[in-house]
Amino acid sequence: GFTTTDGIYIQGVQLEKGDCTGGQSAEFVLKDPTVNYAVLETARGGMLRSGLGFHTCDVAVVTNVAADHLGLRDIYTVEEMAAVKGVLPRTVRKNGWAVLNADDDLVYGMAQNLDCRVALFSMHEKCRRILDHVEAGGVAAVYEEGYITIYRNSYKLRIDRAAEFPVTFDGRAGFNIENCLAAALAGYLSGFDKDDIKTALRTFVPSSTKTPGRMNVYKFPKFEVIVDYAHNTAGITKYAEFMNATTATRKIGVVSGLGDRRDEDTLGFARICGRIFDEVVLRQDRDLRGKTAAQLREIMERGLRLDKPDLPITYIENEPDAIDHVLHTAPEGAVVTLLTENISATLKQLDEFENNGPQI
Repeated sequence: GFTTTDGIYIQGVQLEKGDCTGGQSAEFVLKDPTVNYAVLETARGGMLRSGLGFHTCDVAVVTNVAADHLGLRDIYTVEEMAAVKGVLPRTVRKNGWAVLNADDDLVYGMAQNLDCRVALFSMHEKCRRILDHVEAGGVAAVYEEGYITIYRNSYKLRIDRAAEFPVTFDGRAGFNIENCLAAALAGYLSGFDKDDIKTALRTFVPSSTKTPGRMNVYKFPKFEVIVDYAHNTAGITKYAEFMNATTATRKIGVVSGLGDRRDEDTLGFARICGRIFDEVVLRQDRDLRGKTAAQLREIMERGLRLDKPDLPITYIENEPDAIDHVLHTAPEGAVVTLLTENISATLKQLDEFENNGPQI
């Protein structure tokens, strides 16, 4: 069973829909008598509101800490955010494992004062933290010569080439290579053998049913559409790396700002969007979260044009209208990115376009 920002799933079937990353959702899975392995997405908001929903865990994975949701619930700095997320590895039982990102200073720092065992992962095979950790008898996973590799003492266990995993998009999506490192390491430490881990990663295909709103690709006859939920500076920076490795005649983004973020965060997000795309359709979320449409439009347009003063921006307030516009105007060979708010409605709109063609 697992919980995500999209819902609660038991044996692959969605039983609850919505943001299910809090304590109540965790309890839902843990109380189910058919579940013998629970994977629980544990979000900052749920932790601050109601705790974890469990006392101890066997494995805790922390991938990164980013400047997102700052200014909410008395969390004003990235360091304070790291203190919140650091609660999770502290709940690991003594013989369990904390799986931490050695490339993130704040996450790596969570290894201090833990009672459990620590395993590290890194995108860099020569990472000094990894080498020291393994030399001291620790376990780690690294991205080595294109492979997901697990280090344990003096031997290496190569799982597979990262480009073979659909979520990495032929190795272009570096952020998902990181996620594969963490997943492979967590699986290995949980007792799964190499072939099971390899098969799982090779057969996990990002799709609108399995990972709605997470790198869902629609290949239309003339252009390609990618639906993603990147909505903060850290997320869009990672997505920018993917887009820079992607060829297209024109890169078009449908984007919006979030009203519950600090102005500087929205400005930073917009600035990176402006660098990625050749053209932007600016829209608004249904819930403006404390700001007016005019305020968000002004901040976003300013950020989008910080590095590209002449960037073409089309303002269409309603999300379905913005998507409809771009589907009917995208040139041949274009890659369209929809940074969507309403994932289910967006995916439905794309399905209808796919089934009915441009006449809709």
